[in-house]
Amino acid sequence: MNAYDFDDTIYKGDSSLHFFLFYVKREPRLIRYLPKVVSILRDYHKEKIVFDDIIDQFGHIFEDHFKNMTYDFDEVIKEFWDKNEKRIKPFYKEIQKEDDLVISASPTFMLEEICNRIGIKHFLGTEMNLEKGTFERWCFRDKKIEFFREAFPDGVIDDFYTDSLHDEFLFPYAKRVFLVKGNKITQIK
Repeated sequence: MNAYDFDDTIYKGDSSLHFFLFYVKREPRLIRYLPKVVSILRDYHKEKIVFDDIIDQFGHIFEDHFKNMTYDFDEVIKEFWDKNEKRIKPFYKEIQKEDDLVISASPTFMLEEICNRIGIKHFLGTEMNLEKGTFERWCFRDKKIEFFREAFPDGVIDDFYTDSLHDEFLFPYAKRVFLVKGNKITQIK
């Protein structure tokens, strides 16, 4: 089994930020949160904040928004991937295997559609209850090990691809580790 982080690994960019920018066109009132979203994502990538900080700052917004949504959110996700599927990096298709796994901090509601489209059967991500607008469980840093072990108790990762050394918690579970920067792939283990 090969495992992949998603954002900036097989997807060019940060899908959560791209989704927010896409979604703001449907819900323009959310534009007021753009500076804060950009700031939080920057701090998150620099490890200056943790998910609990994000929930403290945005949790009530998610809850209110999803509770009051009057349209089919699945259709919004499909529209987003219609526009952004092209951001899957070409190297992935060249090395794709049937038992590949995506393990990402991105929410599963984002991952499910794109993984189905590109033929990835196994994906693990942050779990959200969209009806309530609540985050149920984070698939992030050392928590990725819990997700992996629960889904694949005897699983072995042959090759693990990531854009970040912050995924170091999964390195011991992989035979080989590759760091992805843009289209450059470097073996680091």
